[in-house]
Amino acid sequence: MSKGQDSGRLYPAEWQRGPRYGGAYSFARCPVTRDLSRADIAIMGVPMDMAVLYRSGARFGPRAIRDASGQLRPHHWESDKLEPPFDTLRVIDYGDLDVFPGYIEQTVAYLQTQLAAIFDAGVFPVILGGDHSTTLPVLRACAAKHGRLSLVHFDAHPDFWPSSDPKRPVHHGTVFRIAVEEGLIDPGSSVQVGIRGSVSAGILQEVRTAGFNLITCDEFARQGVDATLRRIREAVSYPVYLSLDIDSVDPAFAPGTGTPEVAGMTSREIVELVRGLRGMNLVAFDIVEVAPAYDAAEITALLAANLVYEFLLVLAIKRSSTQANT
Repeated sequence: MSKGQDSGRLYPAEWQRGPRYGGAYSFARCPVTRDLSRADIAIMGVPMDMAVLYRSGARFGPRAIRDASGQLRPHHWESDKLEPPFDTLRVIDYGDLDVFPGYIEQTVAYLQTQLAAIFDAGVFPVILGGDHSTTLPVLRACAAKHGRLSLVHFDAHPDFWPSSDPKRPVHHGTVFRIAVEEGLIDPGSSVQVGIRGSVSAGILQEVRTAGFNLITCDEFARQGVDATLRRIREAVSYPVYLSLDIDSVDPAFAPGTGTPEVAGMTSREIVELVRGLRGMNLVAFDIVEVAPAYDAAEITALLAANLVYEFLLVLAIKRSSTQANT
């Protein structure tokens, strides 16, 4: 539907109107609103990093990703094949969800409540984190709406550690153990891609024993993008939650993160992996652990912004295909 056919619909501000570094503070100049009746997709930030075990700073990730999105345009390289996502989907910037600095359990519980309203409205959430504990309340709200989920997880770390302190059960490395224990995800139909490094080495056997389909970064390097995507498609059987930790990418391409690991994916590889999820039954997406204090020339934030845009294209293609078949 063209802009002229729907005068009441909200669209991103015209990209040629004024400098890209001016205007409203929103992702890719998307309209800022909390009116969910006017949205198919809601981009929202979760500015928290209370759960990190090493370097903090991911609380500023949402702001950095939005700032970097100023370089995006409403076009795509494959313009003969793909419409801009904003022509197909009503995309809004919902702003940031409320958090309580220093109170992680209260924050996680309140985030779940806020996200439940998004899912109940039938709006697809795109989450800008935040450290990886951000994922837990989204998973809880998502599973409450869609039932048990398949997880597709790009990360250097499996985030499957048990809590070492009962007074602090949640940190960014416990998220998917908690998700399995609560029945939010089915490990047998979930895939973790890009795992590597000495931090992860000590937990790999537990992850495999739990039933996850684990593709280490060494395996990924040997088999490539296409084989990895085939394995993902063969594994998933429930609605798919995509969680993308920016440290899945090598610090040469994404230095701005709290727990960097060498010998990771390239920016091209992670873009191709996201593009390869076209057609899957996706129900939620988060991109986490962007810590701009450690970034260089904004390359991490720029990559994250482009990955969000690529994901929006994946959703737009899905919507176009669904409409063509009805």
